[in-house]
Amino acid sequence: MCEAVGRPTMRFVPVKTVEQQSILMAHRTRSLLVRQRTMAANALRAHLAEYGLVANPGIANLVKLADRAFADEALPAYAHRALEILIRRIAELTEEIGALDQDLKAWHAGNEASRRLAAIPGVGVITATALAATVTDPDQFRSGRQFAAWLGLTPQQHSTGGKTRLGGISKQGDRYLRRLLVVGATAVMRHAKRNPTPMTDWVNGLLEKKPFRLVSVALANKLARIAWVLLTRGETYRPYGRPV
Repeated sequence: MCEAVGRPTMRFVPVKTVEQQSILMAHRTRSLLVRQRTMAANALRAHLAEYGLVANPGIANLVKLADRAFADEALPAYAHRALEILIRRIAELTEEIGALDQDLKAWHAGNEASRRLAAIPGVGVITATALAATVTDPDQFRSGRQFAAWLGLTPQQHSTGGKTRLGGISKQGDRYLRRLLVVGATAVMRHAKRNPTPMTDWVNGLLEKKPFRLVSVALANKLARIAWVLLTRGETYRPYGRPV
């Protein structure tokens, strides 16, 4: 019978300032708008495909193709109206997302912790500001490993027949931060062979033995631990320094 190895439940309730809460509100709103834009873009892409029109990846390419289709007078008026609504909605959402991005960039420029975090590979302005606004007291975590576990980036362990096996990551922790770190780790992995560093060497070594998805979570775990070190020690990221 398989039994899960219990881990103590970590409940950290960071106290945030009004400003930090506002930044996190901007993050949540931005995330919602990005999801809505993705839904609208997927719908537009599907409608165009019904007329044999296939767009290259990217919102800009999709809108350009839709504009061409919209100029086609052979399309029925009903199709024109549907395309017009979707194109307009994607443009509105893109403008609203851009406005929130400018707010986050402005806060990032004035926040020392966020600027240091953004130097970590895979951690840009969006992830850095989310981390800086969420983790108000990094010293509440005993280690980077505990911080990564709080985010849900530590695999669950299961024992059977005297053997310990690693399962999937838990669904506990801050899902938004976890997703941002995994997305960032995936971006690093896609450029690992072109930009050799100790981190990418480590990634390439894991990819020789493990599936891509598992390695992306392992790298996200590593990025979280590096972030914790920078936050607790006030240090600057050194790509060729002592590994965390």
